[in-house]
Amino acid sequence: MFEILVWIGAIISIAGLGGLVWCILHVLRARKQNLDDEALRAVVQSVLPYNLGALLLSMLGLMLVVVGVILG
Repeated sequence: MFEILVWIGAIISIAGLGGLVWCILHVLRARKQNLDDEALRAVVQSVLPYNLGALLLSMLGLMLVVVGVILG
C-alpha cells in the first residue's frame, strides 16, 4: 500500500525536476540573446516564481517518497 505513495512521490519529484530544467533552459536562452542587464534581470525575475514552484513540487515529492519508504 505504501508502495503507491513512493511511486506518486517519484512522479511528483520528476515533474518538479522537469520544471527546474525548463527554468534553466529559459534563462540560458535569454543569456544567449545578449540582452542588456535590465532585460536579463526581467527574464530572471519572471522565471523565479516557476523556479520556486518547481523546487516546492520536487521537495514535496521527495517527502512522499521518504514517508512511503519509512512506513513501508
